[in-house]
Amino acid sequence: MAYASPDATTRSRPMSSEEKKVILASSAGTIFEWYDFYLYGSLASIIGAQFFTAFPEATRNVFALLAFAAGFLVRPFGALVFGALGDLIGRKYTFLATILIMGFSTFLVGLLPGYASWGIAAPIILIALRMLQGLALGGEYGGAAVYVAEHAPQGQRGYFTSFIQTTATLGLLLSLVVILLVTSYVNANYPAVPQLGLDGQPLLDATGAQVMLEPFKAWGWRIPFLGSVFLLLISLYIRLQMNESPAFKKMKEEGAQSKAPLKEAFGNWRNGKIALIALLGLTAGQAVVWYSGQFYALFFIQNVIKVDQFSANVFVAWSLILGTAGFIFFGSLSDRIGRKPIILGGCALAALTYMWVFPMLTAVANPALHAAQQIPVTVTAAPDDCSFQFNPVGTAQFNNSCDVVKATLSKSSVNSETVDAPAGTVASVKVGETVVQSYDGNALTGDALAAEKARFTSEINAALTAAGYPLTAADNTTVAKADHFFDIFNGQNIRVVLILTFLIVLVTMVYGPIAAQLVELYPTRIRYSGLSLPYHIGNGWFGGLLPATAFAISAQTGNIYAGLWYAIVIAVMTVIIGTIFVPNNTHKKNIFADDGV
Repeated sequence: MAYASPDATTRSRPMSSEEKKVILASSAGTIFEWYDFYLYGSLASIIGAQFFTAFPEATRNVFALLAFAAGFLVRPFGALVFGALGDLIGRKYTFLATILIMGFSTFLVGLLPGYASWGIAAPIILIALRMLQGLALGGEYGGAAVYVAEHAPQGQRGYFTSFIQTTATLGLLLSLVVILLVTSYVNANYPAVPQLGLDGQPLLDATGAQVMLEPFKAWGWRIPFLGSVFLLLISLYIRLQMNESPAFKKMKEEGAQSKAPLKEAFGNWRNGKIALIALLGLTAGQAVVWYSGQFYALFFIQNVIKVDQFSANVFVAWSLILGTAGFIFFGSLSDRIGRKPIILGGCALAALTYMWVFPMLTAVANPALHAAQQIPVTVTAAPDDCSFQFNPVGTAQFNNSCDVVKATLSKSSVNSETVDAPAGTVASVKVGETVVQSYDGNALTGDALAAEKARFTSEINAALTAAGYPLTAADNTTVAKADHFFDIFNGQNIRVVLILTFLIVLVTMVYGPIAAQLVELYPTRIRYSGLSLPYHIGNGWFGGLLPATAFAISAQTGNIYAGLWYAIVIAVMTVIIGTIFVPNNTHKKNIFADDGV
């Protein structure tokens, strides 16, 4: 039986106040769900120190980002499960399931003991909870986009679905604001806490004094996770007040539902090719721009440029406040000129500007570091002595003399070039005119190894300090810093915020119109399933793996900007494929008309 859609003229009327309430309720609930998901991303470096303490700092950062990415890797599976449920039983009840899974998973992260207490079980459980969050989010987005689009008047889908598009960024902003508030309160009112080693005993520094942690880094980071239970209750209330999509109700009454939405959406070439086009020609490029402009930018200024966590969160929060209106602007603009040129235009601008914007961010946010990077640093090593230091399972040991040098330089954000040496040569590094010999960690043990580590660390730190590298926060008075949330009204901080805002504007270009574009590619009976999978493969795999991949590429190449090529190449691919294969003028389509499916 064919699905008899509402008449296009009926859908062209202004949206009623009741429909606006439904969309507002949907958007608010989605903000809370994104808040839960992105708490981890905002606190990745702190969580890495809590749950991956068995590994060196550089490896720990990669692990923390991979645990963040784990939530993205399973999103396509959540899209399949909840997408099918959404097409079979309806949008509303699927919403309730996803918010429950997300809320409880986030709450449990706040309760989970760290590595010092539970050993290897702690990071394993953490990753499992991240995967549950990813499954829930995999079912959330498609339903929200479809639900809003099916309530929107004809010719205004881009505008109304753009409110859903703001929810991811607003969820991130909410997480940053909560973190800033909790950080300020906890650190101001509670004493520092001794840092524990793997044996559960307090760590001591070189002078024999206890290593102390700020209370927020020790235990206060758990508060935003535990507090999410209140957002869960609010979200549940909101979701219970929502009505089912009128398009779905009409289709269900007429018995026009798909009996096997996954098979229908992906089991034949007619619909399957739409998923491929949506993935490679839209969501892959959109994803890398989205994550480069928000999460990698946050990670970059914290871990590479060495801006302290509080200040970094303040700068990113302000860029989100200034840039978020772009989602509405570009969503509305897409109703007039189409979705495709805006999305692909944002990908093209990102590809053209990233290698200019991120070095500018370094120069503005940490002038001393940027100046030091102009001093030539050369690593001389045998090619077979240099490993690709990407260790996702934590079993590899990078003890070659070249690996020792590159890990040390990466930690200090040093750009370097590598010169080949004969096989068997012990690697060395030349900083300016100073040459420091590395050591072969595979050939030494015990006291001899400890002595070589101490010698190399002392000599390389002295060489980098002489070259102007600020190795500690106390050495660097030029780095951007915000003492409180409104401390951005000076030349340096404003410029940092404006650079980050430019990255957010690119995010709004690619993300603002994407929901309407994906909705318009599929018929009602398989819309939830059809758009969810390519969206979550694009964002979960291409986007979610970006921070860890970019960090590893930069560490391996010796260039802190080399990881950006990952995003640039994928963005260019999307521009090419999208230009050729993504249909034009879908913004004029009546998604309620019978399209023969």
